[in-house]
Amino acid sequence: MSQAAPVPSGRTPLARRTKIILAILAVLVAVAAIALAILLTYDWNKARPWLNAKASEAIDRPFVIAGDLKLSWEKPATLMAGRDRTWRDLVPWPHLVANDVHVGQPAGMDAPGAGAGDMASVKQFSFSLNPFALLHKTIAIPVLRFDAPAVDLRRTRDGKNNWTFHQEDKPARWKLDLERVIFTKGVVKFNDQVEKIDLTADVDTVNADPAYGISWKLRGTYNGGPVTGGGKAGAVLSLKQQTTPYPVQADLRVGKTHIEVEGTLTKPTKLAALDLRLKLSGASMARLYTLTGVLLPETPAFRTEGRLTGELGEASSLWVYDKFTGKVGSSDIAGHLAYRTGKPRGKLSGSVSSKLLQFADLGPLVGADSNASKEARGVDAVQPAGKVLPVESFRTERWTAIDADVRYAAERIVREKQLPISKLNTHLILKDGVLNLAPLNFEMAGGNMTSTIKLDGSGKGKQAIKATAKVSARHIRIKELFPSIQEMKATVGQINGDAQLSATGNSVASLLGASNGEIKALIDEGTVSKMLLEQMGLNIGNIVLTKLFGDKQVKLNCMATDFQVTKGLMQTRTFVVDTDEAVITADGTINLANEQMDLTLNPKTKGLRIFSLRSPLHVRGSFSKPDVSVDKGVLALKAGGAVALGLAAPAAALLPLVNTGPGKDSGCARLLAEAREKPVAPPPGKTSRR
Repeated sequence: MSQAAPVPSGRTPLARRTKIILAILAVLVAVAAIALAILLTYDWNKARPWLNAKASEAIDRPFVIAGDLKLSWEKPATLMAGRDRTWRDLVPWPHLVANDVHVGQPAGMDAPGAGAGDMASVKQFSFSLNPFALLHKTIAIPVLRFDAPAVDLRRTRDGKNNWTFHQEDKPARWKLDLERVIFTKGVVKFNDQVEKIDLTADVDTVNADPAYGISWKLRGTYNGGPVTGGGKAGAVLSLKQQTTPYPVQADLRVGKTHIEVEGTLTKPTKLAALDLRLKLSGASMARLYTLTGVLLPETPAFRTEGRLTGELGEASSLWVYDKFTGKVGSSDIAGHLAYRTGKPRGKLSGSVSSKLLQFADLGPLVGADSNASKEARGVDAVQPAGKVLPVESFRTERWTAIDADVRYAAERIVREKQLPISKLNTHLILKDGVLNLAPLNFEMAGGNMTSTIKLDGSGKGKQAIKATAKVSARHIRIKELFPSIQEMKATVGQINGDAQLSATGNSVASLLGASNGEIKALIDEGTVSKMLLEQMGLNIGNIVLTKLFGDKQVKLNCMATDFQVTKGLMQTRTFVVDTDEAVITADGTINLANEQMDLTLNPKTKGLRIFSLRSPLHVRGSFSKPDVSVDKGVLALKAGGAVALGLAAPAAALLPLVNTGPGKDSGCARLLAEAREKPVAPPPGKTSRR
């Protein structure tokens, strides 16, 4: 049997392996030492051309580091308490400092801006890089600092902007993990030719302020109006510590709108916890549309204050204005509103209430305020002289920008002429450009006025609205309607009524001027006088009554009216008034299109007491300047003054036009039945008069 050859002394396999391993380690250490020596001694300015080229290619616009580029090494352990350190914190991290850095405008955006045509520039930016995160393909930057930044953001008329960077569709191989951002004194410019915005914000540091680290002042224009203001914010924006509040405060004036906010942002990467105290005031709530994209109605001057919270998500965002209070005109408001963005449009929902509503504050809703009021709330003064019905167009092109489901209630309503109207409530639903008020209810004088109104603004025609309205008045007690008139105390009569109209138009005037339908009314057991009509604000009825009876109380047994409405022309089918002294019938037309009246009253005296009732009474002329005469031609009683009341309260324009109803079995009901059997014929040539 042969034996293995002897191994020379000192040359075992283990020894050879050990020697190889030590040699490899020595080479690695040497390479690391050489690399470290190069990193510590290398002039990084020589790498600027390569870095500039690669960065320019990546962002598709010029990138230049014009100043010094330095690399140093920092140990995180030097900034940490001993108990928080680990062995990793003893490893130096590279710290890069770049001076005089410029990012140019993309192609097609060659306009003067910050830093001689730059999109952005910074005197110096610096950051440290976590080397261990690179092993996981993550660029981890604890702090990114910008000194004296200048930013110029632009969007041209064709919609092209300079802040959108090209991104490949494929998933990114590297992830950016940025924890905090620190800003110092700088300037930010924003020019948007689409929205007509040109703003400049000057940013500066704040000293000795425990809450804020930077301040800013804003100047410029928005839609041709001046923009001024300023605010404060935290010096350090924490993107990693999501529970760290980032304080913000701002006070802005955009045209006639004043905005004040103060609060915190605790999840800046997702804006999932925006919590602000918001104060708003301005000439009209409708002016907020261009600022917020939320459609609100035309109103008088307003101011509100409440809590605004926001949550921004990828699919939709939710903004809540909670527990707000304020004033609109002379009326108080309070409530809760929520706006959720989404496709195809966002939705506004909530509830608003008023303890006291001044009826005049509803005028801007339908353009029924004065031209001076229109100018004050920022719209053209379009109401022609002598025209009573509002001609201001509804902005239906905005109706398809939002859906809405909002309830409104008012505990008490006050008019200039005191009327016991109370507890208005309505449910507003806007969907796909169709607005429904279902219902629109008024409680008044022991009865109620119930309406269902539909305004379809989704049509293809410019600002064209297809409208329908159904209105019912029930059990309105005359003695409660005018409680301040002593003679009304014993009155037991009621007012009942119905109206049904449809039309197409773009304003109150055009809708009523093209309306079709019918209007009916019944009043029983009341009294009328010049004083009563003055309380109602019915000037035409006041003149008529004076011509008929003088200035005194007249017992009204009943009044029944029935109008057919065709293309804005109200034609009497029945008009009967029964008083203690006479029975009065009327015939003729009320033209809502050109606001002209043509009615004839025919009194039949019950005795020989009334000298003034020997001749018919004619009323003619425009709504604004009616003329009442005895035995002269063609004009109108204006349906017992009902249309005039509707015009005096245009926000509820159909309200007084629609006093109708069956009533109880009384003398007036008998007169109405007789009149239907023998309807009053229109005067010759009056049927087609427009």
